[in-house]
Amino acid sequence: MSTVLIIVLIVVVVIAVAAAVVLLGPGRGRVGRGASLKSRFGPEYDRVVARHEGDTKAAELELGERVKRYGDFRPRELSRERHESYVALWAGIQEQFVDSPPKAVAEAHGLVSRVAAERGYPEGEKEQMDALSVHHAKHLDGFRRVGRASRGEGGTEEMREALVEARELFEALVTDRAGRTAGRDGHGRGTQRGTHGKDEHGSHRPGLLGRSAKAKGSGV
Repeated sequence: MSTVLIIVLIVVVVIAVAAAVVLLGPGRGRVGRGASLKSRFGPEYDRVVARHEGDTKAAELELGERVKRYGDFRPRELSRERHESYVALWAGIQEQFVDSPPKAVAEAHGLVSRVAAERGYPEGEKEQMDALSVHHAKHLDGFRRVGRASRGEGGTEEMREALVEARELFEALVTDRAGRTAGRDGHGRGTQRGTHGKDEHGSHRPGLLGRSAKAKGSGV
């Protein structure tokens, strides 16, 4: 094969590859990126798309920026004492709900935000929500609901449901990574949960506020 023919074949191949990248590359890349973001953010992806009035490109740009800013973030560890203190505070909030739902949901919202800040998440409301969405997107809606409930939006049943959903993010924050430290007995063994909501050290775990828990006079 002559040198000229080899050069012609190389040029043809280069042109063909360049054309494929131009025609297919960006589209496929965006589709793949969109699927990855949707999988990572779950309901948060749909919420951001809706806020951008269906503009998926703008929504994915925003979510991609969140990943760039907070994707490499690693939460600080909670000490065993802080872990147990927060769990006890949450249990107290759930008990308080029976007498004062509005006060309970307000304190629940504040407690989740405080735990997030102690783990190293930003303290500003928007920045904290953005960072949490990168690492706890599937639990974020409950945090939003309890925030709305703390502002008096919704009745007692809505407050109860918001508190139940917010508990998922609370538990994720107090157990994620740090939970592996806080839940150990110092000898490499995991603590055992008892049937009465306590571990072997007598610490209350955050129990689910079930439908049986009713506010006084609420009628729910």
